[in-house]
Amino acid sequence: MAGHVAAGLHHTDSGGPGLPLVLLHGAGGTLRHWPAELRALPGRRVIAVDLGGHGGSPPPGQRSIGAYARSVLGLCDALGVGAAAFAGHSMGGAIALTLALEAPARVAALALVGTGARLRVAQAILEATGDPERYLAFADVSADFALAEGAPPELRREFVEGWRAGQPAVTHGDFAACNEFDVLARLAEIRCPVLVICGAADRLTPLKYSEALRDRIPGARLEKVAGAGHMVQLEAPGAVASALGAFLSEVDSAMR
Repeated sequence: MAGHVAAGLHHTDSGGPGLPLVLLHGAGGTLRHWPAELRALPGRRVIAVDLGGHGGSPPPGQRSIGAYARSVLGLCDALGVGAAAFAGHSMGGAIALTLALEAPARVAALALVGTGARLRVAQAILEATGDPERYLAFADVSADFALAEGAPPELRREFVEGWRAGQPAVTHGDFAACNEFDVLARLAEIRCPVLVICGAADRLTPLKYSEALRDRIPGARLEKVAGAGHMVQLEAPGAVASALGAFLSEVDSAMR
């Protein structure tokens, strides 16, 4: 699927009918953190985004979740997308939550993947990403925490290579933005359908984060994926695609 640039953001666009789905990756990631099964979800227009400074999008990155959310709305405007479903992983989930709170008319549904309403970041991560000399060496440590034990070696290798290909200043800005993010007290304001997905072995945004989203967002439901870690959509793409596809089909039916 060929990539395009609009509103300063590189993205892929599968085309297709119905409610569009916009995929938002996490800190230091790219749209490739969403596997092909999700970037080409059957029967649906899927727009997978490289946030500013990530992947094929030119710098700079942003320093706040709100700024990232505004840039995503700018892309949607450029593509003629009014209301959409947003799926966000980790930092992308924070962006999706912000969109639901600050621009509710644009958010028809949310899928929150390996994320939380408050994303405090360990000081060791902030320090390592803030030091270009330590950034590369931290790749293996990051993989240890992001992937469940027993993840395929090729997936670990791809994750480490992706980390090393990132821009240290951009990744550090992402984690700093996550560290400041906190909408826990506002979750009851969200009124759109919400699906929460979490790897049962997630060590970066543990299951209790997803349970809090389920418990505090009216009508939200939680899908736990056994044996998967923080990168649940890469570790168990079939399970995540199945859950997300079924959820969006329900949203489509409710909108008719």
